[in-house]
Amino acid sequence: MPKAKFIVLFSTKGGVGKTLVSANLAVRLQTGFSSQVCLVDFDLQAPLDMAGMLDIASFKSIADIQAQLKGAKDWKIDDFLAAHSSGVRFLAGCRKAGQASRIDPAIAEETFSRLEEACDYVIIDAGRGFTDSLLSALSYANLILLVVTPDVLSIYQTKWALDTLQSLNFPLKMVKLVLNRSESQGSFSWQEVKVNLPTEIIVRIPSEGKVVGMAVNRRLPVVVDSPKSQFSAAINRLCSDLVEKKQDLFLERVEIDKVTLSKQQITAVSQDFWQRYNLADAVSADQEEKIDELVELKRRVHKRIIEELDLKRIEVNVTDQAKYKDLRSRTEKAISNALAEEAGALLSGLEVRKRLVKEIADEALVLGPLEDLINDSDITDILVNNKDQVYIERNGKLELTPKRFISNAQLRQIIERVVSPLGRRIDESSPMVDARLPDGSRVNAIIPPLSLSGPMLTIRKFSRERFTIDTMLKFNSVNEAMGEFIRACVLSRKNIVVSGGTGSGKTTALNVLSSFIPQGERIITIEDAAELKLSQEHWARLEARPPNIEGKGGVTIRDLFRNTLRMRPDRIIIGECRGAETLDMLQAMNTGHDGSMTTIHANSTQDVLARLDSMILMSGVELPVEAIREMIASAIDIIVHTARLPDGSRKITQISEITGMSDRVHVQMQDIFIFRQSGIDAQGKVLGEFEATGHIPSFIEDIRVRGISLPDEIFKKKD
Repeated sequence: MPKAKFIVLFSTKGGVGKTLVSANLAVRLQTGFSSQVCLVDFDLQAPLDMAGMLDIASFKSIADIQAQLKGAKDWKIDDFLAAHSSGVRFLAGCRKAGQASRIDPAIAEETFSRLEEACDYVIIDAGRGFTDSLLSALSYANLILLVVTPDVLSIYQTKWALDTLQSLNFPLKMVKLVLNRSESQGSFSWQEVKVNLPTEIIVRIPSEGKVVGMAVNRRLPVVVDSPKSQFSAAINRLCSDLVEKKQDLFLERVEIDKVTLSKQQITAVSQDFWQRYNLADAVSADQEEKIDELVELKRRVHKRIIEELDLKRIEVNVTDQAKYKDLRSRTEKAISNALAEEAGALLSGLEVRKRLVKEIADEALVLGPLEDLINDSDITDILVNNKDQVYIERNGKLELTPKRFISNAQLRQIIERVVSPLGRRIDESSPMVDARLPDGSRVNAIIPPLSLSGPMLTIRKFSRERFTIDTMLKFNSVNEAMGEFIRACVLSRKNIVVSGGTGSGKTTALNVLSSFIPQGERIITIEDAAELKLSQEHWARLEARPPNIEGKGGVTIRDLFRNTLRMRPDRIIIGECRGAETLDMLQAMNTGHDGSMTTIHANSTQDVLARLDSMILMSGVELPVEAIREMIASAIDIIVHTARLPDGSRKITQISEITGMSDRVHVQMQDIFIFRQSGIDAQGKVLGEFEATGHIPSFIEDIRVRGISLPDEIFKKKD
């Protein structure tokens, strides 16, 4: 037996005749078109109206099913259906208004599932509020009929209902209007109603107050009491259309796990999709040669939306939230409609459609398959090697994700979408670019001919959390003694360099060090790409600018640093020293700008000295090595080294003091704290502990003179 067609009648305004139309539609389909019809009164705010109108004295409800069965599976829907004299079977949502709030939507959906096998048509009077109960009914709908009357309030409410249905990803194709009391005296014409509402009027029911009133008072359907009335004729036309134009009017619901998939062609977006909905088993060995219909469907919808909304000509600026929200809303509604048109069916499940619409909208407007990764707070880096290979770093470890891009063109489009609002450009003549997302995340992109495997994209996510020393203690990145010491160093205005490899946590450590700077000081930060996140009020931020396509207009960190010296800074923080600015930084540290900080790429604290030497020499400054090292020894007080360990954890593994020169060539350095690794446990977690070396820094008295308490005990080496 074919599954029943579900028709849901709905209106957000009361008094439009929704219950009247539902009852008469059910009776006429049953008596005039040889159909088995079930009428469900799911208007939980008026639980007795339908039964009273049809003179059904004894009936059961979905609330009774829930109360009596208590989770049992071996029950029959026929045991709960009442019979009307016309042959229509009847089921109420509840029998008392107090039961409405206690109906479990899952029980309602199970009931509808059983009705699907028992009838030809299920007519649901769904009430007038967007509740969980309504959504459970709508999830089974093949056709939604909005009942509207030709007055301004009803039109306004219907327009809002249509908009809400669209936001829930129901396509306009499955929503039709029933215009009741059409051509009433003093009302709008049906043409005016049609102009104001963006969907088809499927039937116009004339106003026959006397005929309808008499039938209701007799507790009879109008189509039985006055079969030759204009009202009955309109209901008859509606029934004829529903039966004869079934293929056009009813949108089939397709279960997502029945969409054919190819194991070889499945994209990361769809793989993630199946796993999210516990449908990964939809891919079987015997389907490997079949076309991935879901991916193909998404391609068609994506192409259609780009053309319909002319998105290639629209500047998608996510920083203007009001405009972006409006564009996103219009796009998602268009996608809902296009999905139904392209699939020729309605994908079952609100969550399924919501997910699909979101993915396609992300691909059309923002970062496509990367959008979920950007919003995942556990992910720190996103590494796109090509359209089919997307890696992430989570908890310090790299993972290959199942995400994929539809094509290299889509990946290229997303790169351009990122860089264009920032005034950057990427093409064959300028195939590399650095940029920053609105949330502060750092982006690097490179395209062919420099990238041989297609466009490449690297995103270093900007942490929304302000890290403190307590955060580092919580993650065992330092111990309390180290935390006390670096706090004392910052407060006593020692010059500090944070060193470490890529992704070792240098910027995080610098943020934590900066958090100790007193509120009353003027801080100026200089960065190549803004990543620092300070909490102080008096904080001025500067960011370098790359040259334009003609090679002009670039502003380097060195340019900004020299300008900063004229801005009366108390503290200067450079996000990273990597070139000629290193010499300027050392000179500033030596000439009164104490308390400055920066980071540098290095493999150890000893390696920092060699890196500083090479960066200054490579800047073109002709200075003897002895002079450079004397400058380093007198400028830098402390080096804090960070490292990413094999288990992905990040720790401060060394804190060292530069103690001076041993001769005119060698800079002396002494470790104060170290992390000593002792092994790896069965789960792969690094074992070890932080230790003091026993060295007491030479500037300890300077710290204490400033009124900062720092006991000698924290420097004692354990026996």
